[in-house]
Amino acid sequence: MKIEQTVSAAVAGLELGNTFALDDLLHTVQDRRHRRLRVVELADLDTHDGLCALWLSTDAEDVVLHARSDSALHRQQFVLHELAHMILGHGEGDGCAVGEVLLPNIPPYTRGRLLRRQDLDSETEIAAESLADRLAAGIRGSVFAESRYSEIFG
Repeated sequence: MKIEQTVSAAVAGLELGNTFALDDLLHTVQDRRHRRLRVVELADLDTHDGLCALWLSTDAEDVVLHARSDSALHRQQFVLHELAHMILGHGEGDGCAVGEVLLPNIPPYTRGRLLRRQDLDSETEIAAESLADRLAAGIRGSVFAESRYSEIFG
């Protein structure tokens, strides 16, 4: 399957190993993209509106805005999904002519991503979610290793 191969190559390309901390992943993405990376929770963003997170990209930085959730794992998945789009290079160089008229003060790349978000069954979204799941597994593995989870619970 093409998505599985793409995701496996992306994980290997990060060179983080099988387990890693979220901070390690954030630093790696920031370093590879040669720009600042900020993750910001927006209290007014509501998952009931169908938007859990959003990646905004400018010339100087990437910003991941995410909805509030009582579950730390849920919030992490929101962020990992957006990081996966960055890692996979989704939307690089996209333009959106209609967006230029409707949203003239928002960079073209960001306009294109905003206007495409409703297509959750696309190959791009499936790949991003698959990579986010793999990243979450690596982070979980790191937490279990630090806590000696395996030694205690077998």
